[in-house]
Amino acid sequence: MRARDVFCLADRVGRSVMPAMKHEFSHQVAVVTGAGRGIGRAVARAFAAAGATVACVSRTETNAQAVAAEIVAAGGAAKAYAVDIAQSAEVNAAVEKILADFKKADILVNNAGITRDGLLMRMSDEDWGAALRTNLDGAFFFTRALSRAFLKQRSGRIINVSSVIGLIGNAGQANYAASKAALLGLTKSVAREFASRGVTCNAVAPGFIETDMTSALTEDLRAKVLTQIPLARFGAVEDIAQAVLFLASPAAAYITGQVLAVDGGMVM
Repeated sequence: MRARDVFCLADRVGRSVMPAMKHEFSHQVAVVTGAGRGIGRAVARAFAAAGATVACVSRTETNAQAVAAEIVAAGGAAKAYAVDIAQSAEVNAAVEKILADFKKADILVNNAGITRDGLLMRMSDEDWGAALRTNLDGAFFFTRALSRAFLKQRSGRIINVSSVIGLIGNAGQANYAASKAALLGLTKSVAREFASRGVTCNAVAPGFIETDMTSALTEDLRAKVLTQIPLARFGAVEDIAQAVLFLASPAAAYITGQVLAVDGGMVM
């Protein structure tokens, strides 16, 4: 076969495959925490665009409803749930409602997170605990609450959104780094416990991503950070969303217990 014929064949195959990929998650339900803004919003919108029904979880009801409304207006399916994920009783109640509304769940994205930055010697008990309760406890609560449904149906994808800070640490973020590093340990333990039932659990570790959190950085600090990133730019929320979709897709069926750094090469 001539090279030209190969390229023409590839072009025809590409055109035929793309529409199917658009609906890769049809008939699946994705639960996304922290869906009200930033990375979570991008993840929720990406799943909806790929055909999934999305349970948009946010502590702020107006944020959750706004994202769900965006998805519905674009022709997708979504419902909003206001939940303080640091409270196990609220998480349990929300999961009961999600399962009642959609009859199942196929994907869980533990994305919700907060920062309470400060030097360790001056960090209050409240700031230390707040970061761990939301970033770590919240992921544990949602994973535990959905575990019975996943294990019973013998399928499910769990993706935890950690951070490169959980891999390398950062001055002034001892609480955040500890919570994100612990999330990686949780990821690997869940992967081992759930593997026999066909449920995978992986983590994404974003680098510096353009969100409202990074917009607060001074120009000097932004310039300093950029010198540490080989690709010499901050990432976009869509970069993280696509990594999450990959780990939830059939293409990642044989991947579990892994950490995918999406950081422009920062921690390689």
